[in-house]
Amino acid sequence: MMIMTPLQPSDRRQFLKTSALLSAASLFPTFSSAAEEVKPIKVALIGCGGRGTGAAAQSLAVPGTTLVAMADAFAENLASAHTELTKKFADRVDVPEARRFVGLDAYKAAIDAADVVLLCSTPGFRPAHFAYAVEKGKHVFMEKPCAVDGPGIRMVIEAAKVADQKNLKVVCGLQRRYQKSYLETLAKVKEGMIGDIITSQVYWVSGGVWTRPRSEGQTEMQYQVRNWYYFNWLCGDHIVEQHVHNIDVGNWFKGEHPVKAVGMGGRTNRVGKDWGEIYDHFFVEYQYADGTIMNSQSRHWNGVWSKVSEAIVGSKGTAEPGVIKDRSGKIIWRFRGPDNNPYQTEHDVLYQCVRENKAHNDAHYTAEATLTGIMGRMACYTGKEVTWEMALNSKVDTMPKELTWDTDPGPKAGADGLYPCPLPTKESIV
Repeated sequence: MMIMTPLQPSDRRQFLKTSALLSAASLFPTFSSAAEEVKPIKVALIGCGGRGTGAAAQSLAVPGTTLVAMADAFAENLASAHTELTKKFADRVDVPEARRFVGLDAYKAAIDAADVVLLCSTPGFRPAHFAYAVEKGKHVFMEKPCAVDGPGIRMVIEAAKVADQKNLKVVCGLQRRYQKSYLETLAKVKEGMIGDIITSQVYWVSGGVWTRPRSEGQTEMQYQVRNWYYFNWLCGDHIVEQHVHNIDVGNWFKGEHPVKAVGMGGRTNRVGKDWGEIYDHFFVEYQYADGTIMNSQSRHWNGVWSKVSEAIVGSKGTAEPGVIKDRSGKIIWRFRGPDNNPYQTEHDVLYQCVRENKAHNDAHYTAEATLTGIMGRMACYTGKEVTWEMALNSKVDTMPKELTWDTDPGPKAGADGLYPCPLPTKESIV
């Protein structure tokens, strides 16, 4: 059964009309500088790594917020984040030992303690964390991507529906949707400045990210959770974890999600014991319902050409973030700024919506962007055309049935210490 469908033509016309009327200023709330003038809000942080610490700092920059609980799989991550946040917000961090929770199931106690929860742990855990937060009636900031496989996406979609029913506010970490330069570019596109959209090009082509060496005495589960970026049950591969930002921009400007994908990828440069099972490059051709194509490039190679951006190509010109050019390449419009910090704006919007009881739920489009990435990964891993329905309804569940430090997480290194990467024709879709 198909749960999500492409926007119908009448729906898309309404989307375009609404988007054209969107004012960037409407997303930028103002707050009183006196915390005592606003309703206090208790915040819990789930996932205390760098992104989680940053998200907590952005929440605490909003007047009236207090961090009251923290959870992480590893005690040292939690301790480091607590120290850093206390230095910056001494009077806004109220997390005694009794509200510092450590372990793979620590998220529940932290969520129970707060009004707003920041879901910043590894992506594979996010569907369960989001579903639990919604079940408990909490407002949510959820980092991207929101899942790594079809079962996880379905869990997020159902939880998002419940969040709407409960009037919960959900903001997600696709921050380009909160950035003035993108919003003003979108408005110009909807006004017709580039004509009809013909195609789009989206890129996250860069060097790789961190690695963490194996420690003596680590279980395989501990090693993989430490190195979550390199295992699909935790990360979804970098086309999902990183490139989801650019993929989302293509969907956003188009006003719908693709209906199918074909692609290719593999690993040639980042091959070794430290890089798990993921690919180091992808190229995906996505097709929308009207035949329009989005070409997607994502890569983890050092020392070569790089680009992290998007280009929306129309019949009269091309839109890139903050710039529109005509068909000859002449700039015909430029964002004049100043631009905002969209990471902060996300949190400003969340808390204003909570306080003013404004409906707001980003989980729906975040699920669409995440599934678009998953669909592209599946196409590359299998060498086959993969449709939206196939990706959405896939029964391939990558999450271990148990989560303990002694659980077998699934992926296994060979005798040479290398984890095998997926090979086309050998991978299952459904």
